[in-house]
Amino acid sequence: MALTARSETVCNLLDAMATTTDPAPNLDTTLGADSEKTDDSVGKPATGMPVRTIALGTLGTLLILLTAVGAAGILVRDPILGDGPLSWIRYGHGQMLATAILYIGFALVVWAWVRLGRHVLAGRVDARAVLIAALCWMAPLLLSPPVFTRDVFSYLGQGMLPLQGLDPYVVGPAQLKDMPDISQNVHAFWQTTPAPYGPLFILLAKGVVSVTGDDAILGVILMRLALAVGLGLLIWALPGLVKHLGGKLPVALWLAVASPMTVVHLFGGPHNDILMVGLLAAGTLCMLNRKHVIGIILATLAMAVKASAAPALPFLVWIWAKHLKGTFWRRFVRAASLSIGIFAATFTLVTLAAGVNLGWFPALRAPAMIVNWMSPPTAVGEFLHWLTSLLFNVSKEPFILVTRAIGAVLLVYIFVRQWWAAREGGPDAIRRMAIVLLCIALLSPATLPWYLTWGFVIAAALPWQVKRLPFVVGLSVFLVLTYSPAGEDQLYNYPFMAAAIVVSILAAKALTMIDPLNAFGHKRPALIDVGPAPKKDPIAD
Repeated sequence: MALTARSETVCNLLDAMATTTDPAPNLDTTLGADSEKTDDSVGKPATGMPVRTIALGTLGTLLILLTAVGAAGILVRDPILGDGPLSWIRYGHGQMLATAILYIGFALVVWAWVRLGRHVLAGRVDARAVLIAALCWMAPLLLSPPVFTRDVFSYLGQGMLPLQGLDPYVVGPAQLKDMPDISQNVHAFWQTTPAPYGPLFILLAKGVVSVTGDDAILGVILMRLALAVGLGLLIWALPGLVKHLGGKLPVALWLAVASPMTVVHLFGGPHNDILMVGLLAAGTLCMLNRKHVIGIILATLAMAVKASAAPALPFLVWIWAKHLKGTFWRRFVRAASLSIGIFAATFTLVTLAAGVNLGWFPALRAPAMIVNWMSPPTAVGEFLHWLTSLLFNVSKEPFILVTRAIGAVLLVYIFVRQWWAAREGGPDAIRRMAIVLLCIALLSPATLPWYLTWGFVIAAALPWQVKRLPFVVGLSVFLVLTYSPAGEDQLYNYPFMAAAIVVSILAAKALTMIDPLNAFGHKRPALIDVGPAPKKDPIAD
């Protein structure tokens, strides 16, 4: 019952985030298409460039770059620092100092993002300025070691396995005994775990490793560049999605591209989720623009990166059906049949091109090995076990298995309910698709911070109430902080988590309040307005 109530509350909150209200210059304002207006007092659209804010965030990522060589996902054997005069940054007090400065850099990124958000809400900047800020913040991280994760080393290992004649869906990177520069840098948890990723990602990883060989440093940089294709697709798709879904482009870019979740986690990580969401966003836009075949192909490719994109496909069928003529069921059958045919052909071709088989599907069980309280079903199971263990000495597994099963049933119910409610197609179908993707991230057996981006980048194009945005800011900051710069789980480091919550709350309050700590004895609100915004946005053209 507790799990059901908690999940229903989450769904209601997600539903409320995109509720449209009449524009008004206060926290109840909805930032959407109706708020796209110019400032009559000056007669010109907002074109300001927040130079100091951009510089602040860039300084933050530069600090992350400089200290990541000692505090982030560093190599076991570093060919650059090695035993040289700078090797001290990798050990002991040197590593502690590097970690502290890296967190300072992250704090500057958050501060810059909040400042940029104030500019966006006040209508002082347009989409071009937001995009330039995000790209400037990401640029230093292109050459950085992986930050807040070590997953990219797993990616390289999974790409090397088929090149060595091994099946990445059967064995893990530990089998690469002749290539220690790759295998030994994979996190211990994933050393023997088969790849839970689709054939398109295996093909991409093979391509990267075929160029870089066992050079882990070059492999990380090239993998980051390859995955950045998804970032490019997302940036391309957002203007069109905003037009269809009724959002506001500067807000959408601020939420989906300039966020620390994207800058630090998805790009700085990097994580292959950025490629998945980029393909899905582009496919969704194509469907809304009546380019149905291309849309289904792109959505299928997104699933061929990660299976998490699969639940989006049935929602896209409703979009296609809406654009056809005839009775309801005739339109649905035709759209579904065509979609299934395109999906099957695309997925088969990608699988053959990657030179793998369908062993991917059994390998999807791998993430379930992760046990953390970020997944509500797992959290409830752990809590019930803790209560029971006060009286009895029992195993944790039965509790977690039962609550995860309940979570799976609840997820099926949410999916079916939202999918059927989306049968009229149109923008509402996309909104419900985003809700389902977010619920999948939350109700899966394991939830990792970057999973929440699956539906959120689509939801970013919807109208947003200003009063919901501080919650997004706080959650984004907290999610990054749940992992250490070296990629270790911090969820059970309770003092650290308490500090992360405090920092996240301050960041959230800072979006709408100049003095969130009330250090000067008064609460002066930040300027919030729905305009001005440009009539003709250069990014939307």
